[in-house]
Amino acid sequence: MLRPVRFSLEAIADLQNMYDYIAPRGGKQVAAAYVARINQRCLGLSTFPERGTRRDDIWPGLRLLGFERRVTLAIEVTPEEVRIVRVFGRGQDVETLLRGEIQEP
Repeated sequence: MLRPVRFSLEAIADLQNMYDYIAPRGGKQVAAAYVARINQRCLGLSTFPERGTRRDDIWPGLRLLGFERRVTLAIEVTPEEVRIVRVFGRGQDVETLLRGEIQEP
């Protein structure tokens, strides 16, 4: 059964920030292609969402999933949907940032 994939506002902002960081350094096409690959990976979670490492110690249903060894996807899996919570770039303290966030309903 396919589950819809939804992006939190923070995840959308994370993707925009990645584009904004990469574009002046590598070009707009490179930035757009990279963000598109991340987006495709996220949308692919609709068919098999139980990927990555469970992190119920941060909050129930949370999983962390690496992408191309440079990005960590924070996803929340429920029976109804897969929610992309955040998209973290390399070097960010993922645990601290996630523990400081308020879980959205």
